[in-house]
Amino acid sequence: MAAQPTNKHAIRNILGSLFGPPDFSWKTVQEYVFIILGALVQALSMRLFLIPAQLVSGGISGIAQILNYFTHWPIGLMVFIGNVPLFILGWRYLGGARFAKRTALSVALFSLFTDLLVIFIPARGITDDLVLDALYGGITLGIGLGMVYLGQGTSGGSDILGRILNHRLGISISQAYLITDTLVVLAGGFAFDWERALYGLLVIYVSGLAAEAISEGSGVFRTVLIITSNPAAVQKSILEVLERGVTILEGKGAYTGADRPVLYTVITRSEVNQLKELVRESDPRAFVVIGQAHEALGEGFRPLTR
Repeated sequence: MAAQPTNKHAIRNILGSLFGPPDFSWKTVQEYVFIILGALVQALSMRLFLIPAQLVSGGISGIAQILNYFTHWPIGLMVFIGNVPLFILGWRYLGGARFAKRTALSVALFSLFTDLLVIFIPARGITDDLVLDALYGGITLGIGLGMVYLGQGTSGGSDILGRILNHRLGISISQAYLITDTLVVLAGGFAFDWERALYGLLVIYVSGLAAEAISEGSGVFRTVLIITSNPAAVQKSILEVLERGVTILEGKGAYTGADRPVLYTVITRSEVNQLKELVRESDPRAFVVIGQAHEALGEGFRPLTR
């Protein structure tokens, strides 16, 4: 008689269906280290600069700051609770189970660190200068975000909401970020004062530049050319996981004379590391060229209008 599966095996099968098979490679360990350190740096930015100065940088953390001002509820806990419904709604838009679970880890650790650091960091922070708070708060926040991107995760909040708005309403992800973060900063202006709201916009700008520099360099959008011997698998991954369009160009090798298709796609900065991983899994010998574009118009990006 065949042995009956144990509860442990049943639980393992359920987790495997949700999150995929475990991966204990050295590269995976490095990526999780990036996520952990990135969440810690973001929390330090909040506690050292943004929260003491009442600077709202947008997203769920900005909403949590405003609520904390009126209710004194823990900011980290509110960030976690606020991300739960967004995470559930945006699961299918997070780039697959692997990227979704890393986003969940990033959000959970950021929430935990934000509330734990209050024990070790004075409530007034380290400076009373709003300019310094905005500048260094934006830089450190961006460094943390960039490290999370390197770990192939996202920071939740605006990232998830931006993808939901992009799929449900056709709003480009960059526009969705601008809308959500601006609304939160405006709410911070009503809660605190408009001078701090203006500094909050500066924080968003500086953190974006820092995140780009850490994760994969400066620029707004990324154009990608992929030459691969397995184009069907690569384009399927881009279409289904990243949900980005792919154009197939006709190419021919100058040395071999062999016909070989060239895949062309446009992605956002936070998707670059995900794309590299997807291409590597489909064809480790692929040739990939990543450039930058100052503007992208059309489906998935800003609408092409007059």
